[in-house]
Amino acid sequence: MRLTFLGTGTSIGVPEMRCHCQTCQSTDPHDKRLRTSALIETDTTKIIIDCGPDFRQQALRAGIEQLDAVIVTHEHYDHIGGLDDLRPYCTTTTIPIYAERNVMDHIVQSMPYCFCKDRSPRVPAMELREVWPGKKFTIGDLEIMPLRVMHGNLPILGYRIGGLTYITDMKSMDEETFKLLEGTETLVVNALHTKEHPTHQNVRQAVLFAERVGAKETYFIHMSHRAGLHAVMNAKFPAGVAFAYDGLQVEI
Repeated sequence: MRLTFLGTGTSIGVPEMRCHCQTCQSTDPHDKRLRTSALIETDTTKIIIDCGPDFRQQALRAGIEQLDAVIVTHEHYDHIGGLDDLRPYCTTTTIPIYAERNVMDHIVQSMPYCFCKDRSPRVPAMELREVWPGKKFTIGDLEIMPLRVMHGNLPILGYRIGGLTYITDMKSMDEETFKLLEGTETLVVNALHTKEHPTHQNVRQAVLFAERVGAKETYFIHMSHRAGLHAVMNAKFPAGVAFAYDGLQVEI
């Protein structure tokens, strides 16, 4: 199984508009972060986790020719704002969108033209499929376990796929969910920036979470410009822990 980081930035991306900090002015391509999304692929199956407003650019850059499904963590715009760009993948098939019921309802409300009876044939053909925390489902040859995590006070999902645990926008997790992380080989988790935040882990909290999980390798995502420079921060992290970057590919 291969993981490709399509985007590793927070909701506004990096560089941030109108900002002139050292991260936003960096010439290091590792410091250019599109909105967070990931591609998971095997020899026969390709899915993406979240489909944000940068998806078109990400798909072109990654050369995504096949797409079997989208799994969604939650309803915020930076995680579903690119669903309309699925149109080229829907010319001969319907793309399943896996999400919780409240997220499905939000998608229908925000994109009613895709679900009405007289919808245009040019809009993306999506089939919404409900998932539940702790209940496994399969897409092709991938078995996927949704994980309940908390985005501040908002319940959202992370996902366990084989040896991979993928979590974004988390602030906290209960002990029952944490037990489902046992045996994680590759951990992907959010690290917003260096200060305390009410709905996201900061970098220090992400490091502590990574140490507790004990995966062989941990990659941080959903970083804002205030998370710091890629090269500088990676030099400070424990062995096996690093900022991910857009385009990074990892074999799992």
